[in-house]
Amino acid sequence: MTTSASPEPTLAAPRDRPGPPPSRRLARLAGIFFVITFISIPALPLYDQVLNRTQFIAGSGGDTRVFLGALFELITLAAGIGTAVTLYPVLKRQSEGLALGYVAVRVFESAMIAVGIVSLLAVVTLRQDLAGAAGTDAASLILSGRSLIAVHDATFLLGPAFCAAIGNGLMLGYLLLRSGLVPRRFAQFGMAAGSLALLTAVLVLFGAYDQISGPSTILTLPEAAWELSLGIYLIVKGFTPSSVLYDDGRRAGVDGPLVPALATSAPAVAVS
Repeated sequence: MTTSASPEPTLAAPRDRPGPPPSRRLARLAGIFFVITFISIPALPLYDQVLNRTQFIAGSGGDTRVFLGALFELITLAAGIGTAVTLYPVLKRQSEGLALGYVAVRVFESAMIAVGIVSLLAVVTLRQDLAGAAGTDAASLILSGRSLIAVHDATFLLGPAFCAAIGNGLMLGYLLLRSGLVPRRFAQFGMAAGSLALLTAVLVLFGAYDQISGPSTILTLPEAAWELSLGIYLIVKGFTPSSVLYDDGRRAGVDGPLVPALATSAPAVAVS
């Protein structure tokens, strides 16, 4: 009588993880952060009185507009750091040094924005405490206010101007170009836009024209278009298939692929 051993259990293929792969989630989150940074656009009109009216600090009214503009910028600086931190696990697969540099630039940019917010809030505080008070020298109060405005203008140049051009334009554009995470021409557009934004920042620094002026707006517009379109692209399409997403980490020093490979089941072994 022939006895057949019961067949050994076969290895079942692992079930796919629910939801999108990590790379898709990171791309969508980074895109959302990029779009959120544009909430700071209404801040300049809201700051108009405190920035452009010399007598603002000696008068009354308009405080709520400054507070609302500060809130918008606080959201922007948080979202700016969020873009860098979210993209870092992906970008470091191409170049860990440049990826870390990108995070540093974004953090510095956010710090400059925070200093600018503090300077404007200080103007409002001085006005609330000293404007119209007995013994207050109006001329000295106005001088203090304009000094704080000058600090804001400097942070606006060093932060959103220089850092956005270097970080989001040149560094991020280069990393995306080399990694192939977005279409090649799209990444090249980002680097070109960053170059123009850096050029106008340098010209403003040396007094060629004001930062809020026609030439500056024209040269900065491609950078804004790059950042907004990149955010929308990442939300809608995610990363373009690239080798860095499938890297197993042995050479790049990263933790496994961001797009898991499909596992195949092991063949059953018949035992007679």
